[in-house]
Amino acid sequence: MNQLAEMLIKEWHNRPLPDIISRDIDLAEYSNLQIRKIVSLVGFRRVGKTYIFLDFAKKIGKADCLYINFEDERIPKKVGFLSDVIDALTEISGIKPYTLLFDEIQNVPDWSIWARRIVETTNHKLFVTGSSSKLTSRELPTELRGRSLTVNIEPLNFSEFLRFKKTDYDLLPVARQQNFLREYITYGGFPEVSLVDEGKKILVINEYYNTFVSRDIIERHRIRNSELLNSLIKLLLNSPFYTISGLTKSLKSMGFDTGKATIARYISYLEESLFLRNLELYTPSVKKRGKAQRKPYFVDNAFLFRFSTEFSDNFGRLMENMVFNRLPNIYYWRNYQEKEIDFVEREREVNNKLIQVSFVNDRSEIKEREIKNLILGSEILKCDDLNLITWSVEGFVEKSGRRIKLIPISKFLI
Repeated sequence: MNQLAEMLIKEWHNRPLPDIISRDIDLAEYSNLQIRKIVSLVGFRRVGKTYIFLDFAKKIGKADCLYINFEDERIPKKVGFLSDVIDALTEISGIKPYTLLFDEIQNVPDWSIWARRIVETTNHKLFVTGSSSKLTSRELPTELRGRSLTVNIEPLNFSEFLRFKKTDYDLLPVARQQNFLREYITYGGFPEVSLVDEGKKILVINEYYNTFVSRDIIERHRIRNSELLNSLIKLLLNSPFYTISGLTKSLKSMGFDTGKATIARYISYLEESLFLRNLELYTPSVKKRGKAQRKPYFVDNAFLFRFSTEFSDNFGRLMENMVFNRLPNIYYWRNYQEKEIDFVEREREVNNKLIQVSFVNDRSEIKEREIKNLILGSEILKCDDLNLITWSVEGFVEKSGRRIKLIPISKFLI
């Protein structure tokens, strides 16, 4: 029996589980599937995938599952070790089926070949996590296509954030509600960040950023010029729009000897790590869409607040990033006069909702251009569901025969 495999199994069974605050996601619904599937939990580093696993283990019984974190430095990055774990588990517990909870398994080369064999030839249930889009259904290795279900894990939503704060939002006075909302919009939804004192939040965010850059980008992709990478990330964090050519030109003006191919490759790494998400221009022309500027958004407001000199004090931008992360199937829209709509939500090839985001506390603060752009967009994009997400203003605006809903961001998030 492999001694390390045996040690890890015994450590798991002897180690008490920590106190856990449950998230909205419930893995139990994936545990009783009538079909054999690998369940992949995919999300950015430190969004809470491990604790979701541990909460699941507590619910189904720790004795019936095995959790291993493959970022443990003791574990060899060899696929044969995965088989050693199963052999040791069988030797210790017999042929009893287990729920296998394998964290950050993408660190093991060729893990997918092993995973397919385990799911097809044993009664074990396999749940895996990863901090890379390579574990999503869209990018899974060929041998796992059709054999995997992807569960996307995001930072805490606002309801989960309030649960972590152990507070009932509806029972709070307005001032306290606003304080919680402002904290959430400012520092984002990383579970640990939400729990630490405000004076320590920046320290935790710094550690998250440095670990993400070093492990998920520099080490994984063997990048030599870390200064170029960090400068690129800071440019993206401070840019409302970008093109590869524009970024390359800016970096060259800062003294970096680089080209568009390198910058495009680095951006693909940031997307793969789930740190960066791009919003494309809505246009029927695929060619125009590919050439147009993109809008960068980020996995959590924590990074935008901490590392953006341009947007850290811009609450409208922080709100916009938060709204982006809650919307499916979206684009932005802009015409040749640069009239813009933040988000165009599409479903089945139809524009079903237009959304602007603005940090306003009073109707008198609503800028005329926000209303005019929604009305213009409604005419051109053939959409009547018009929305302006505000800080605290609620109601409707009637203009030019159209009604615009004013939605406080707290109600949008909850």
